[in-house]
Amino acid sequence: MKRVYLTTALTCVLLLAAFTACLRLMNLSGGRDHLTVGFIYDNDESTPYTYNFSLAKDAIEKKYGEKVSIMTRSNVLDEDMEEPLRELADSGCDIIFFNGYSEMVRELAPQYPNTQFCQTSYMDMSSQTVPENYHTFKGEAYQGRYVSGIAAGMKIKQMITDGVISEDQACVGFVAAFPTSEVISGYTAFILGVRSVVPTAVMRVTYTNTWSSYAQEKRAAQQLIDEGCVIISQHTDTIGPAIACEEASEEGEVYFVGWGQSMSEVAPGSSLITSRICWEPYVIASVDALMSNKKIEAVVTGKIHGTDASAGFENGWVEMIDLNQQAAAPGTQEAMDSVIDEFKRNNVDFVFRGDYVGVDPDNPSATIDLHTAYIENADTSFPMFDYILKDIITIEDTASN
Repeated sequence: MKRVYLTTALTCVLLLAAFTACLRLMNLSGGRDHLTVGFIYDNDESTPYTYNFSLAKDAIEKKYGEKVSIMTRSNVLDEDMEEPLRELADSGCDIIFFNGYSEMVRELAPQYPNTQFCQTSYMDMSSQTVPENYHTFKGEAYQGRYVSGIAAGMKIKQMITDGVISEDQACVGFVAAFPTSEVISGYTAFILGVRSVVPTAVMRVTYTNTWSSYAQEKRAAQQLIDEGCVIISQHTDTIGPAIACEEASEEGEVYFVGWGQSMSEVAPGSSLITSRICWEPYVIASVDALMSNKKIEAVVTGKIHGTDASAGFENGWVEMIDLNQQAAAPGTQEAMDSVIDEFKRNNVDFVFRGDYVGVDPDNPSATIDLHTAYIENADTSFPMFDYILKDIITIEDTASN
């Protein structure tokens, strides 16, 4: 009888072990029930760049609700990244997203193998050795810049037709933070979009040498307007340029082309169109991947280069928002849609191409001939075009403090 009890007991233990193993396998195949997600912002949500990035956090909360716990840290300078990064990782974050440019993220990732680190790309990672739990990503911003250039070009063409300006006054201004390839690629795509409509258009660029300074950005935009620029755009982080355009529009026709966040509320009369990188597709796909116990790059839809990813209009990583129908020239929406359709079909070789010569600003003897098309984001999510178009783009003196 004791043998029967012993056999029965052993059988129960084995069945319990098998049942537990099955539950574990089911959990692995079915995914996780909860994730802790961290966000580190280089600024706060009052600035267009960070506000636009924070929309991805909102999208996660909307999709997953109580299945995710979200922790955020704002106004973190690159040089101060280590403490909040370690704080979030030590607090149990399964994945952390960053919109800053600090190399500290890549350096510290190996120390936290159970956390995935996803950073908006800040350099070409194609030749870099990176940890398996470190990822970079960015929407192909040049596509939106080019399309917004078309909207600007259509408006300039209308202004010429209406006699507001002459053809030799077709000048756009650009308030830029730093002369990095990311910034240069963006404003080059913008002027090439303008010139696809108005072939005589030229551009003036002023650097502020800071990502975020309302006063400097506004002053730089005003300087460009005073020099005759009729449309202003930017690659900086505040609403300063939009406000400058709105104030100037009270005395004459000046329009603003936005970046990251619609400026229709702060500049209702002068805001023309905005392009934005949509961070939501990548961020949501990354959370989906961890929820289902898969590798991030196996779930993300886009161009994958190791642990780096990018995409454009074709996968919803770039979009145009808030075309001002009261200010836009007739036919603007149709003109933009036609080019967006080309991007969605992955026809991209028309952007950085034409009768142009680009000059390396750091080495004037190095040039590029755009009779042969340059393909942006071919091997990396980080924009790499860093030539100044000869006779088309003029770099102004740096905006004064």
